[in-house]
Amino acid sequence: MDIAGYNMPEELYYDTYHFWTRVDGDTLVMGMDDFAEKLAGQIVFVQLPFEGKAVVAGKKFAKIESGKWLGTVYGPVDGEIVGVNQELESNPALINQDCYGAGWMYRIRPKDPGQLSRLIHGGRDVLEPWLAEDIKKFKQD
Repeated sequence: MDIAGYNMPEELYYDTYHFWTRVDGDTLVMGMDDFAEKLAGQIVFVQLPFEGKAVVAGKKFAKIESGKWLGTVYGPVDGEIVGVNQELESNPALINQDCYGAGWMYRIRPKDPGQLSRLIHGGRDVLEPWLAEDIKKFKQD
């Protein structure tokens, strides 16, 4: 779904830092959303933690960097890293090219999939006000 020029698929779950999560069987796939990747500019580095690393909801577990920005990646849920997108090691710009597809970042096995309910999820009536507020906030900075 297009919201103010940003592609925000409504089937995904979003955290307040603009990372998305998608359910894929018994794991979750995670990446950076369209708003964040456009705001950050060209992505030049993505930290790829080792498989087996514990992830705690709301706690930082990795870093991502562009030419003008250094960001932190926070756990969407409690769980464990069970996969990373190795392609990002040599081509982190995949996030800019296809943030919801080839630019995915991490695969997580959640301890409690019910924690997804804490994330932002829904149609335009949910996503548009949230995104509009962040657009306004970041345009002022």
